[in-house]
Amino acid sequence: MKSGFVSLVGRPNVGKSTLLNSILETKLAITSDKAGTTRNIIQGVYEDEDSQIIFVDTPGIHKPVNKLSTVLNKKAYQSSDNVDLILFLVDAETGIGKGDLFVLDKIKQEQLPIILVLNKVDRIPKAHVLEMIMKYKDLYSFSEIFPISALKNDNVDALVQTIKAYLPNEGKIFEDETFTNISTDFYISEIVREKVLQKTRQEVPHTVACLVENKIEEKSKVVIQVVIIVDRESIKKIIVGKNGSMLKDIGIAARKDLEEYFGKKIYLSLFVKVIENWRNKEKYLAEFGFHDVE
Repeated sequence: MKSGFVSLVGRPNVGKSTLLNSILETKLAITSDKAGTTRNIIQGVYEDEDSQIIFVDTPGIHKPVNKLSTVLNKKAYQSSDNVDLILFLVDAETGIGKGDLFVLDKIKQEQLPIILVLNKVDRIPKAHVLEMIMKYKDLYSFSEIFPISALKNDNVDALVQTIKAYLPNEGKIFEDETFTNISTDFYISEIVREKVLQKTRQEVPHTVACLVENKIEEKSKVVIQVVIIVDRESIKKIIVGKNGSMLKDIGIAARKDLEEYFGKKIYLSLFVKVIENWRNKEKYLAEFGFHDVE
């Protein structure tokens, strides 16, 4: 059986999490149009009759502008350690720019097979796809150049089949039924954080964090309490909204995804807490691995 680790690497917002979700045919990693949405290294296990592939979703690599950016980049670089193959994702609509070249300079040092994945090809004319492939084939000795649309699930199955050719025949790495390395509580908190980012758009910085404070799972329902942690009172007001309208919208959207995940009725309570001192905030963020963020 073919098996191995495949790292998804690229700038923020090129579609790494969307591709992971498409391959696994489920929502494992959250998505939004904000840089820094993915904060942790998330592993998802794909398995069929002749392969087991562990996909590693990473924070988008970008030029650091603050301590949070530095931490995210560090996590992304670490994701390429001990993997068998790197998928280098690029937004086909915008093309390869300075940020992508910055990422490429980092990952080519690993001396691993690299597949250039041109994502979002559904947004450009088909005639331009071949032009891009011809343009970028001399940029680096890529093992493959693959055009896909992760959102439309276009050419994704073919990409998975191609990936198998670069994996060793080592048998299963994980036991049956292993799907991901993330906990249920982490998944819940990420779903709520996704809705916060999506609903508030650019008004709320990506430093917002969410934490499950209580969860009671019964036969037909799950009762969940999640605290949304921010560092300024002004951000809290945005998330709560007029008469609690924004917080209600966030809760409705999160509840929908969680009911699909659990297959049960969800009773979700959201609270917003301001912790201005980042050092005190660490106890809430510990499980996210952000001990060194100021």
